[in-house]
This record gives sequence, structure tokens and C-alpha cells, in this order.
Amino acid sequence: MLEYGLNRSCPGIFCFSTTRHGGVSTDAYASLNCTPYTSDDRDCVRRNQELLLSSLPQRPQELIIPWQTHGTRVLTIDSGFLSAGEEQRHALLQGVDALVTDLPGICLCISTADCIPVLLYDKKHQAIAAVHAGWRGTVNFIIEHALERMHILYGTDGADIFAVIGPGISLDAFEVGDEVYEAFRLAGFPMERIARKQEKWHLDLWEANRLQLLDFGVPSAAIETASICTYTHCEDFFSARRLGIRSGRMLSGIMLNPK
Repeated sequence: MLEYGLNRSCPGIFCFSTTRHGGVSTDAYASLNCTPYTSDDRDCVRRNQELLLSSLPQRPQELIIPWQTHGTRVLTIDSGFLSAGEEQRHALLQGVDALVTDLPGICLCISTADCIPVLLYDKKHQAIAAVHAGWRGTVNFIIEHALERMHILYGTDGADIFAVIGPGISLDAFEVGDEVYEAFRLAGFPMERIARKQEKWHLDLWEANRLQLLDFGVPSAAIETASICTYTHCEDFFSARRLGIRSGRMLSGIMLNPK
């Protein structure tokens, strides 16, 4: 499990990203695939989640894992969600790419295998978010959507935020077509900062998401970037581009510690 420096500077939370190691899944899911929205054996996923829960400094009340669709829908995890039945919860989690809450003991999780996990903590208002930022979410400003929801619900301002940009595909590995480059250009991204032309265009999703954080007023010093490429280090982290879509997913999670 990869822990972040934010845990040391902000003891009120715990945030992490899983690696591929230490679980029971096999083949392309080997071995610590904790994501239920794959074709992995359900019992293996359940056992892997239990291994993860047991390894955390404080055991969460539960892991909240949405069914992501590369959109910009943000779901608030509140008392209404927690009191809902299993079927209703399952429905609410469909098509969600970011979660926010101010409830302690609830671990918000995002599944990735090359996309960028972004974890947010509002120290002033004691609120958190977990954001799935693939290229489609990034170009449609999912970070801004999540921060705006936190601002509306909790009063969050950029200056209140600490952020972690977790492992994901790097600029060197993320080759894209002209249409993806154009989508970012038309959305107003500074292409000289996030793109490089080799035989094809390459995009820097880490920087594209960092810029969104800065635009919201998050201090640069409050942004921690893992700088780990999942494509390059596919032996340690799941990479859909290297292993295929039918492979495991890493979880990145954040929790407000129970008092």
C-alpha cells in the first residue's frame, strides 16, 4: 500500500493507494484487486477488501466504491446515503466519478488503472473527496466539479484544500490521437504546459489536474504528486494499457479519522 505525506501533516485523515501486491486474485487481476466492478472472482475481491481494511491504521466503517463512467457526476455520501438499502445504494453509485463527504469513518475510494486518482482534504471544514480523473473527466473539469460541490456543501475554498495526485499514466507513456489533443485545446488548457509532440501527441494528465487545483486557489505547496507512472511500473500498479481492460484496478482512498 502506498501512503502519502499528507497523512503526516494532517493526522485527521488517512489516504492511500493500493498496489498490485498482497492479495489473492490471479492472472490479470493478480493480486490485490479490490474493485468489484471487474470480472474478477467476487470472493477474491471480498477477501482482498478485507485484507485492505485490516491493513489500515483505523478500520473504516465501510469502503464506498462508485461505478465510474468517465463523466463528471459527483455524489455526496451523507446520512441519507448510509441509511439507504443495498439496492438503492447500488443505484446511487452508478455513473459516479467523484465522491464527497464530511462524515468520519467513511473511506471514499476511486478505482484506477492508468487514470489519475485525486484525493482532496478540506482541513478547515473537515471534508474530503475522491476523484477519478481520466482524460475525459480531466478535459471536462471534474476536479472543478468536485471542489464546487465541496464549496456549496461545506464552504470549502481553495486555500483550505490539501490535495494528492496519485499514481497514473505519465506524459511519456500517454500517447493520444489528434482528437484528444484538440479536445483539451478547445477546453482552454495551456497546451504548451500539458502536451508534447513525438510521433503522436502525448498528454500530461498529472499537470492538467494540478492546474485545475491551482485555478481553484489551492496552494502549490499543498499539492502532493506521487509521480508514479502505472504504465511504466505495471508490475506494481494495474495498467489497463499494459494489461488490458479486463484486469485489476487499484483503489485510492481517503477517510476522515473517527475521533
